Amino acid sequence: MQTQTSVADNAFVEAPPARNWIGGAWRDAAGGTIPVIDPRYGRAMSTVGMSDAADVDAAVEAARAAVGEWSDRPIRERAEVFYRLRELMTRDVEELARLASQENGKTLGEARASVLKGIECVEYGCSLPNLAAGAQLDVSRGVNCQMSFEPLGVVAGVTPFNFPVMVPLWMLPQAIVGGNAFVLKPSEVVPLSVQRLAVLFEEAGLPRGVFNVVNGGREAVEALCDHPGIEALAFVGSTAVAKLVYARGAASGKRMLCLGGAKNHLIVVPDADPELTAANVVDSFTGCAGQRCMAASVMVAVGEVDPIIDRVAAQARDIEVGASLGAIVSAAAVERINGYIDRAEEMGARILVDGRNPRAGADGYWVGPTIIDGATPDMPAACDEIFGPVLTILRVDTVDEAIELENRSPYGNASSVYTSSGDVARKVMNGVSAGMCGVNIGVPVPREPFGFGGWNDSKFGHGNITGWDGFRFWTEQRKVTSKWSAQRDQTWMS
Repeated sequence: MQTQTSVADNAFVEAPPARNWIGGAWRDAAGGTIPVIDPRYGRAMSTVGMSDAADVDAAVEAARAAVGEWSDRPIRERAEVFYRLRELMTRDVEELARLASQENGKTLGEARASVLKGIECVEYGCSLPNLAAGAQLDVSRGVNCQMSFEPLGVVAGVTPFNFPVMVPLWMLPQAIVGGNAFVLKPSEVVPLSVQRLAVLFEEAGLPRGVFNVVNGGREAVEALCDHPGIEALAFVGSTAVAKLVYARGAASGKRMLCLGGAKNHLIVVPDADPELTAANVVDSFTGCAGQRCMAASVMVAVGEVDPIIDRVAAQARDIEVGASLGAIVSAAAVERINGYIDRAEEMGARILVDGRNPRAGADGYWVGPTIIDGATPDMPAACDEIFGPVLTILRVDTVDEAIELENRSPYGNASSVYTSSGDVARKVMNGVSAGMCGVNIGVPVPREPFGFGGWNDSKFGHGNITGWDGFRFWTEQRKVTSKWSAQRDQTWMS
């Protein structure tokens, strides 16, 4: 069996190649390999295979061979695997955190928090036998209707680079406890954490073939979208790709749920608590180096809030890049982020805090906290998803203008307001077009059992990807109507 390199500290560590996990065995992908870069050092720490349609087909066939026996097990037996997985992940939380930090660039604390959130998702999977009890009711004399949740069969997921452990676990517990076999295509940028997850699944007693991994890029994703043996597919990534994946998968008859990008607005009004607001805004736009769909990217300053802005700027300047702010995933991402800052400055905005070239001459890929003030709504930095530690400030006079500004965005992932007024909070929460909203919270991620999912161009498909909606996405409702005795009256069911 392929083993994972032991990590004693958070220094640069080479890892074994990332291979496909198909039917409980490691296999090389057909399309050669590309390097896996540790973005903190700008050096290759491993390689990953690039799968083609034949690799995807092999994974689907392995899943198809395993799903019948797995789906026949009672749901409580299926959930027992996740009880064991939780214990194993808790045992190995530091190893998983260090691995995620090394391949993604997060700080160790951020990586650990993301693994713990993944464990929380596993815990929800453990609870499903108590939640998924089907309803039944005598709907007429002698007639009973009963509903149960049935697996779809072979399903698939495509996950992004920014949360290598957590986002796969948005999908896997509900899908696998629901009785399906799963084919996962992790980001080719961060394939190593999923390699470790495959080993933990086997140690937890998951039958071979129920969980499969195919590595690769666009060719593998397109093969998953097109494969007739896959019944449903979930995707998390950029809006541009989410639209394409949703359309391609739906065209092949699949059930699809694709989460896209975001341009989250934090509305700050003059009665906001200065200390709480400043610390929260900074954490929101710099956490995970801004490489998360829930990060704040626009602060809408309503009226006179300059004292709060000054606090935000001062705290942002104190952040130590490389210690409390992680790396950017690639050199190309650094170039893209800096390009947005350059363009805003050229268009007349003021760079209140400048994070360009924070570690000149150092290895790795870095952008420091950056605050752009005096921006206009038409600037790219105010409209586009930058996916970096960059906060753009837009100024308005009223809360109504702030809500209107937020709702101009095609995205609808998250929106927050900072205020001490319940009336203002209620007005914003009822007025913004976003699926996940916060009051005095800059990263309003719903915790289990509440589901994760935005609106508008931040999501394509129905429902949320986590929580109860996630379970329903990966299952089909079966309704059985039975009559075992003669009716004493006449109804339309006679």
